[in-house]
Amino acid sequence: MPQPHQIELLAPAREADIGIQAIQHGADAVYIGGPGFGARASAGNSVADIARLAAHAHRFDARIFVTLNTILRDDELEPARRLAWQLYEAGADALIVQDMGLLELDLPPIQLHASTQTDIRTPEKARFMQDAGLSQIVPARELTLEQIASIRDVLDPERCTIEFFIHGALCVAYSGQCYISHAHTGRSANRGDCSQACRLPYQVLDAQGRFVAHDAHVLSMKDNNQSLNLRPLIDAGVRSFKIEGRYKDMGYVKNITAHYRKLFDEILEERPELARASSGRTSFSFAPDPLQNFNREFTDYFVNGRQADIGAFDTPKNPGQPIGFVTRVAADHFELRADDPALRLANGDGLCYWDQQKALVGAQTNRVESLEEGLWRVFPKDPMSALHDLRKDTVVHRNRSMDWIRTLEKKSSDRRIDLWLTLSECEEGLKLTATDEDGFTAESRLTLQWTAPRDEEGAESKLREALGRLGETHFAALEIKIDLPRTWFVPASAANSLRRDTIAALEAARAEGWQRLPRAKAVEPPAPYPDDTLSYLANVFNHKARDFYARHGVKVIEAAYESHEEEGEVSLMITKHCVRYSLSLCPKQAKGVIGVKGTVKAEPLQLINGKEKLTLRFDCKPCEMHVVGKIKRGVLQAGAKEAAEQALVFYRTRPTAESARR
Repeated sequence: MPQPHQIELLAPAREADIGIQAIQHGADAVYIGGPGFGARASAGNSVADIARLAAHAHRFDARIFVTLNTILRDDELEPARRLAWQLYEAGADALIVQDMGLLELDLPPIQLHASTQTDIRTPEKARFMQDAGLSQIVPARELTLEQIASIRDVLDPERCTIEFFIHGALCVAYSGQCYISHAHTGRSANRGDCSQACRLPYQVLDAQGRFVAHDAHVLSMKDNNQSLNLRPLIDAGVRSFKIEGRYKDMGYVKNITAHYRKLFDEILEERPELARASSGRTSFSFAPDPLQNFNREFTDYFVNGRQADIGAFDTPKNPGQPIGFVTRVAADHFELRADDPALRLANGDGLCYWDQQKALVGAQTNRVESLEEGLWRVFPKDPMSALHDLRKDTVVHRNRSMDWIRTLEKKSSDRRIDLWLTLSECEEGLKLTATDEDGFTAESRLTLQWTAPRDEEGAESKLREALGRLGETHFAALEIKIDLPRTWFVPASAANSLRRDTIAALEAARAEGWQRLPRAKAVEPPAPYPDDTLSYLANVFNHKARDFYARHGVKVIEAAYESHEEEGEVSLMITKHCVRYSLSLCPKQAKGVIGVKGTVKAEPLQLINGKEKLTLRFDCKPCEMHVVGKIKRGVLQAGAKEAAEQALVFYRTRPTAESARR
């Protein structure tokens, strides 16, 4: 975890090679899934790949965090324990966990971080996580700056760090508090297999059955972007800044990591009391631009309080950026006038536009021709007949630039650790000493007899040039000092050998000096959990998790929703997003408006998508919305069949009234 004065940029990786590029583009840490038990089921990696990534990261004193953040059945606890040891031996620096049952196991001495799935919204919950031995926690993305600061105030910065999501897709639910996917399909978000019901279009009906919205993606949020809030977040106590995106491709990770690296470097330049959490300086061969990647437009969500425009209600797709308008439509092409005459189109660019029904229509280019400055002829991949409502003056957006993609397919960054080189004489001949920015020092010696050069002035220049050839390494020489009492002739091959041996010794010294993050100790006696009763919302899915909470003073512990004890209507999602507020139907909004006071009430709404029906209920005191529904009979039957076939045993029995009283 970063020290209290350090700022950590934490980037995602779908695979090890993407993680390596995240490091190269300025990440101080990378989080990645292992071969199992990660909350992104199809983003797993072998232990060998984790080891390869960790070895690269540690060269820059960067860290690798591995997700082990699903809830576990009893039969999965032992495999998860074995995997934790394998990841530790591979060099992982921390495990990101959700299931508290893991803390009851014989885990390796590796640092544990609380996943966003642990649903930390209050100072009391945050303090408990710290006292239970978690070294880094992720408060809910729905919290304001003031609420984050209140969590900071109860934590010991030497023991526990605040991590916060600053970019990427937003789950509309409080993390760990969404069960729609499991109820409808049997695919559990808490077990890494969300079906993303929140991105579907819904009919919204009021209590009288009247349509409030038609085919609206009312549970789909815009993407998170905290670029303008980094300084206030630092002041609120955040020290690890997390980019969402373990399903994202290489270009996304390169671009977004570079974007925030530049922003944080500016802040660190302004504030010398802060420092980055890893070594090296990063330079880029491109100008980072978050608008170039897939996004549903951006929001800073609740950081600065409730905002009216946080939803991507029209489409969950990427609308891109407006680039111009149609001037002419022909049988096999259309012509486009660019807003910026300097804009360049390329074959394969992704274009789109909104039709008359406000649906986003894609118009990928097959071939483009430049007619004159700012005017383009576009031959789309699909027939023109498929591009309904495309007509003169239609505004066209671009959501994929092939030129941009090709730029990021090449090498696009360089990360270097600063060092100082000093060449001096020794008994054998010459000695080269290297000292890097972290204080590591190494030297090598060259057995060579002194020979006077023919050209004294040119000899030193050539020698300095040979010693400074660090292009194939991860180092950059800030200064090369030639500390010799006389001028030497040094053959280029000898100087190159001396440089290579010194850098190899410095690499070895850095590797030997690498220190694993310490595992935090839980306080004794065990800290009491903030509540003495846990419902299915606590996601307790195995006996060890139940033992953990019981050991921390919880009296009543219900089973996780995935254990299928909640067969009736319950809250399948709890969210800070409010559909009534977004549709201007909030009673609080109506207060003081003449003619409507008292007539607008927080009555339930209904969501309908095909045969799926959900009820929206509004808890106005905490300003939260509950999406209510029930588990499908087919999901119950499939779960019972799985349990019978695999002899699964996990906590299923409800506590009796007598045990609750005890």
